[in-house]
Amino acid sequence: MKNKIYNVAVLLSLAMGLSTTTMKAEDDLQGESKEAVANFLKTDPSLQKFIDESSGYAIFPSVGKGGLVVGGAHGKGLLYEKGAVTGQTSMTQASFGAQAGGQSFAEIIFFESPKAVSDFKTGKFEMSADVSAVAAAQGAAKSADYKNGVAVFTLPKKGLMVQASIGGQKFKFEPLQPTGR
Repeated sequence: MKNKIYNVAVLLSLAMGLSTTTMKAEDDLQGESKEAVANFLKTDPSLQKFIDESSGYAIFPSVGKGGLVVGGAHGKGLLYEKGAVTGQTSMTQASFGAQAGGQSFAEIIFFESPKAVSDFKTGKFEMSADVSAVAAAQGAAKSADYKNGVAVFTLPKKGLMVQASIGGQKFKFEPLQPTGR
């Protein structure tokens, strides 16, 4: 039953046209990711501390989320380690309960340790219900801290959604393929 709800939620999100990053070229995704990081830093310059001190971070420049009782979200992004892109990632979320509307937002997940990055890359990472996102705002990162090895920030882009949890997000990671030219 849970998988059926999950699948319906993902299809609903995609059907609403909110997943704006599907099938993007890697260059487009890199440009959008850099722009999203710049927007996060413009909104809250204190996020630079997380960028500088984390073991890595995943940036999702545009996540589409929608629902009416059953909801879903999806977005593609990149994983950065030591300032370099190491792979592409995707996030999918399903939810059931009191919710209505649609929105798009950017999300950045900072990993506190190499183990947290490794868990993310090997698929052992799933956003639990007890991890909450901090809405990026001037100075918000100053009081934010890691929980279970991650710190999550979101930046609304457009739309209105009455429900803002990030629990239940699932991730898939694909390492960059070496260019053998």
